[in-house]
Parts: sequence; C-alpha cells; structure tokens
Amino acid sequence: MDRLLLLDSASLYFRAFFGVPEQGRSPSGTPTNAVRGFIDMIATLVTTHAPTHLVACWDDDWRPAWRVELLPTYKTHRLAGTSADEEAVPDDLAPQVPVIRSVLEAVGIPRVGAPGYEADDVIGTLAHRHGGAMAVDVVTGDRDLLQLVDDDRHVRVLYTGKGGVRDPDIVTQSVLQEKYSVPDGRAYLEMSILRGDTSDGLPGVKGIGDKTAAALITEFGSLAALREAVDSGDPRLRGARRANLEAAGAYLDVAPKVVAVASDIPLEPRSYELPTEIADPALLDDLVTTYGLESPVRRLLSALRIQ
Repeated sequence: MDRLLLLDSASLYFRAFFGVPEQGRSPSGTPTNAVRGFIDMIATLVTTHAPTHLVACWDDDWRPAWRVELLPTYKTHRLAGTSADEEAVPDDLAPQVPVIRSVLEAVGIPRVGAPGYEADDVIGTLAHRHGGAMAVDVVTGDRDLLQLVDDDRHVRVLYTGKGGVRDPDIVTQSVLQEKYSVPDGRAYLEMSILRGDTSDGLPGVKGIGDKTAAALITEFGSLAALREAVDSGDPRLRGARRANLEAAGAYLDVAPKVVAVASDIPLEPRSYELPTEIADPALLDDLVTTYGLESPVRRLLSALRIQ
C-alpha cells in the first residue's frame, strides 16, 4: 500500500529551532538551525517510514478568524504583543521560515496551505481524502491531531512529543485506548474538549481532567449524549459535576467546531509523490551556498534517492 506522510510543518520547525544548536551564522549572516533541523527531520522520516507521497502542510492562517469568532480565547497567549493576528515567533526563527519554504520549493516537496485555515485543517482534509486508499502518517508534536487516528482508514499519528522524529510515539487506536482510555480519534477529540487545553486557550470544563473526561465519554458514548444527559436530569450526573457541565454550556456549544480539524477544505488536486529529481537546481544551489546547507541538503537528497 502507498504511504502518505503529512508533516505538521510549524510543529517541526519550532522543534528544530529549540532543539538544534546554532553552529554560527551562515554565509548570509542568517541563523540556520531551524532550517538544518527541519531538512534533517524530513530525511530521517523518509528513510525510516518509506513514504511514497509527502506533503509539508502549512499554516496559511495560524489563528483563523472563524475560530476566534466562536471562541475569542483561542490561541490568545501566542499573540505577538498587542497584535490581533501575528503569532509570537522568536527573532532568530522568523527569517528562517522563508528559507524553509524555498528549500521545499527547490527540492520539489509539495507545500500545501489554504487561506483561512491552519496546517491542522490541511492535514485533516488530506487524511480524509486519501486515508483508506493509502496509509497515512501524520507527523506532529500537537496532541490535537490524535483525533485523526483511524485504524479502518489506515491513519496513524507519529507523535514527536518526547522522542522526536527519530523515535516518535506511533499512535493507533490501541494506543489511544491504552494511554487515554478512549477507543478512537473521535472519542479522543471529545475527551480533549471536556479536558480543555490551556496552550490553545481552551478552558475545558472545571474539575474535569483526562481521566474523568475519558470516563464520561466512554460511559455516555459521545459528547452529544453526555450533554443530553445533563439536560434531561440523568441521575448519573449530580452535584458539582452536573453544575460544572451546565456552567460550561456556552463553551461546549462552540468547542466542537473550534477543536475539530476540517476535513473538507477546498484543496486543488495535485500529485504528492516523492520528487524524483530536483525541481529547481539553480535555486537549490543558491540556497545551499547562501545559507551553508550542503550537509543537510545532501542527506535529504540521499533519502529521496535523488542523484
């Protein structure tokens, strides 16, 4: 079966920036630790997991207005100062992101984003579109994307939280059950809504953490059924737990739309096959010379089996 590797690009280049030591400035004077680390991550993933198709999924909009309209606290802590739309990015990382884009373009690795959507939504759409027809591996350090795990459609998550891309947690439904006590990606999504996530500005329901959230979703079968039980006075819900679920009603009205990744955004059909030749040799030569990228680019081309 063909295998599609979907990269949560920002998750990976932020990890590279903070995890790869800077080895002095490049010939251009620009720092390159995130660029070098990101290139090496792709080389490692291609070598280890042998995908036939590869996409670098991109945040064209890291904090979409439609999500903020539903939940104004969404990602507020990541804002740059008083800006209403700019993400806080370390000074030495910001100039490296355009270089990463250029390297992807020069090598011929598809980079896909969509106006008004996050990389998560691109990943969700491509996983929905291609899962089942081919195996899909989502590479991310963001637990939100565990909602996409689906054994029937051959969708896994390579979670880089602790082991990085060299030793990621390979998350299938059995892992979700073992680690989070939920049976599948949908249940993980609904558990995460109840639990909340301060890193994304999701308050969750007071007094409900991972274990309680998982137990509630398991007992009632779904978030919708749990809310129906609250509204109908189900005796299994009482005291502080009932009161907290009732108080969180407005949040629970909108959270599923905010937290669920999109699965149907309009992406132009295109080939995501691994490149078999360098797309723009002149651009790649210029990038290698300007930013001192000889070693990581050589390793990437070797992984892709491009001469």
